[in-house]
Amino acid sequence: MRSRPSTAAPGAPDRDCSVGGGRHARHRNRPPVPCPPACARTSWHLEPAFHRHICPVLVTIERQRAVLRPRPVPVGRTKLYDPGATIARMAAPAAKIVIPRWIQLVGLPLALVLLWVVAGAVRHVVFLFLVALLIALLLNPLVRAIAAARVPRGFAVALVYLIFAIALIAAIGAVGTVVVNETKTAAKRVDSYFTDVNGRTGQVAADHDVDRLQQWLNTHHLSGVHVEQRGHRLVRDIRKHDVGKYTNKVVRFAEGAAISIGKLLFGAVIILVASVYMLLDFPRLQRSIDRKFPPQPGSPPLLLRMERSLTSYVRGQLLVSLIIGTSAGVGLWLFGVLGWLPHGQKYALLFGAWTAVTELIPYLGPWLGAIPPLLYALVTHPISVLWVTLLFLGIHQVEGHIVVPNVMGSALRLHPLLVIFGLLAGGEIYGLPGALIALPLLAVVRAMWEFFSERIMLEPWREGGVPPVEVELEEEPPPPIAAQR
Repeated sequence: MRSRPSTAAPGAPDRDCSVGGGRHARHRNRPPVPCPPACARTSWHLEPAFHRHICPVLVTIERQRAVLRPRPVPVGRTKLYDPGATIARMAAPAAKIVIPRWIQLVGLPLALVLLWVVAGAVRHVVFLFLVALLIALLLNPLVRAIAAARVPRGFAVALVYLIFAIALIAAIGAVGTVVVNETKTAAKRVDSYFTDVNGRTGQVAADHDVDRLQQWLNTHHLSGVHVEQRGHRLVRDIRKHDVGKYTNKVVRFAEGAAISIGKLLFGAVIILVASVYMLLDFPRLQRSIDRKFPPQPGSPPLLLRMERSLTSYVRGQLLVSLIIGTSAGVGLWLFGVLGWLPHGQKYALLFGAWTAVTELIPYLGPWLGAIPPLLYALVTHPISVLWVTLLFLGIHQVEGHIVVPNVMGSALRLHPLLVIFGLLAGGEIYGLPGALIALPLLAVVRAMWEFFSERIMLEPWREGGVPPVEVELEEEPPPPIAAQR
């Protein structure tokens, strides 16, 4: 690089280029004055190759405008659960909790035995609180969505429970009314089927159907099958045992079942109160669990996992029940319209509702749902049993191969043997209600197992292993010669 003295004219004005940067007030608002680059006003001139890289470009800076311009102001660190934060703080990976071998050998078996004894002693209370927990987990997403709209959580809980109570009362009232009325009608029809004598033929409707069945067999080259004598004998035996007495028992049972619902109000109130307290304390409980067992980076917390697992299972199971119950009701209605099942269209709603409810019981529900329609077909028209059997076989084939794989998917993600064990254990402990809540509880337990399996590790039982030894290392400063280099 070669430099030489500047050739600027000696009379060139030496103006101040920092327009607006003066200390006096009048300097801040005067118009900008063009000014040569700073290096052009120096006593030495640079080559053009370095001129454009070294010489800065001076612009006008308004001090007052720059000071008054809005700019971001720090307001402090964001909270861990601040919904208004744009970037959430990422939790550090939690260290695993190692359970020593002596606890595995002594503590865990004793804890399981003690838990089993206590749960068996107060199993009714445990059942009520488990039902309350399931209800709270199901309603918590709705409460959280309402509370996100700046609504107090207590008001959100009250609103959700009001809607839930209205829907539940309406459903129970509608289903109970339909079941009682249809049961009474069916009982009267069965009684008249075996007892009312036709004035022209002198036979009851059951004897007439037996004769029709024998005629159908004779016309289809099955005359070797004799059902007429046995059928008439069966009808006489049923009439002799007073079928009306048994139908009256069925009616009284249905009425007693409707009345017994009122006796369950105490348990329902306990479940309601417990679930309300759980919903109100869920945020505090979640913060407490996250402090003791922080979730892994990018993974949901424990309560959220439990909610998702339970809601996915319940949503899929309700959809399967709705599909199967609707299919059964529509099929029986069509059989009644076509004449394949006498008066089937009148009881299609009752049988469809029963099939949908029993579908909530896995493995056993499909068979329980088919029993009442088959019995009705047997006593009203024996040939109709064949059509009803084919209908339910087709429905359950579609359920097993199409509906359940596509709707349920991986909602439960449990081995079938574990599902069967849970159903049997729930039924053994608390009967039919225990079997109904067994699979939802298994879904929640699976979510808890997945969460804690990431944080708890059993100490291995390896023989001859070298135990870990903690060693403290001290860092020494480098020698002076190496520091100088």
